[in-house]
Amino acid sequence: MLVSNNWQDYKILKTSKGMKLENWKNILLLRPDPVVTWDLGSFDDYKINAIYYRSNSGGGHWENKLKTPESWIINYQDLKFLIKEMGFKHTGLFPEQASNWDFEMDLIKKANRDIKVLNLFAYTGASTVACLKAGASVVHVDSSKGMIEWAKENVKLNHLEEKSVRYLVDDVFKFVKREIRRGNKYDAIIMDPPSYGRGANGEVWSLESDLEELIKLCKELLTDNFIFLIINTYSTNLPKVSLENILKINFKKQKILVDDLCLPIEGDNIYLPCGITGRVTNE
Repeated sequence: MLVSNNWQDYKILKTSKGMKLENWKNILLLRPDPVVTWDLGSFDDYKINAIYYRSNSGGGHWENKLKTPESWIINYQDLKFLIKEMGFKHTGLFPEQASNWDFEMDLIKKANRDIKVLNLFAYTGASTVACLKAGASVVHVDSSKGMIEWAKENVKLNHLEEKSVRYLVDDVFKFVKREIRRGNKYDAIIMDPPSYGRGANGEVWSLESDLEELIKLCKELLTDNFIFLIINTYSTNLPKVSLENILKINFKKQKILVDDLCLPIEGDNIYLPCGITGRVTNE
C-alpha cells in the first residue's frame, strides 16, 4: 500500500462505526466513511468543530458544534491548500493523494527537461499545484467552473500564478479527442475520474464503461518518452486487479504499479484505505 505519512497539518485521530475524525490544522471534522467497518468506541472525548450528517434522502449537511472558519489554509511540505466545508462531506482536498504529489514532483524534477502535464478531472488542483511547483507546465481540465476557480485560488496561494497553466471548463472526453485531432502531446497525464458524473453540457460519464476508452485516448496524447500516467479511483465497483489488467493491456512495455492509497490512523497501528491508484512509467 502507498501511505501518505508525511503530513504535519493533517491527521486522522480516530475511526469507528462508519465515521472518521480528522484534524485539519486544529480544526476537527467528523465525517462518514463507509470503509470504516470496525468499532473503536465513541468520539465523545473530542472537541469537534463540525460533523457531517447524511440525509436519508441523499446528500447531507454540516453541523458546526464549535466556531469554525468559512475557509482556512493547510500545508503539505511547502505546498498550501484552501480548505472549506463542502456539500457531500468534502473539504476540497484528498490528503491520501500526498504520496502521488511526492511521486509527480520527484519524476518531474528528475526529468531535467520541460515537462507538459495534463490534469483531467482536476478538481481543486492539488496535483496542478504540485506539478507547477516542480517546474512543469500544466493544462487543468474540469467540468465544474466552481472547482476551476478554487484551483486558481490554490495556485495563487502558492505564488505560482505566473507559471504556465491553462484552466479549461470542459468535458474530459471531448477535450481529449480534440487534443488528439490537434496533434497535441503531453509528457504526463493525471486523472481522477468519478464513478459517475456529468460533463459541462450534461455528458454522462460512467467509470466501469468508459475508463478503458479514456485510457486508450490518453495513450495517444502521451509523448514517446512520457514520464508518467496516473489514474486514481474511489469506486468500489472497480477492483484493483481490474485496473491493473486495463493498464497491462494498454501499456505492454512500461512499468505499472497499482496499489491502495492509505492514511495512517493515530495510535491504533492501522490504516484507512482511500481508493486505489495506478501508475504507468517509462522507468
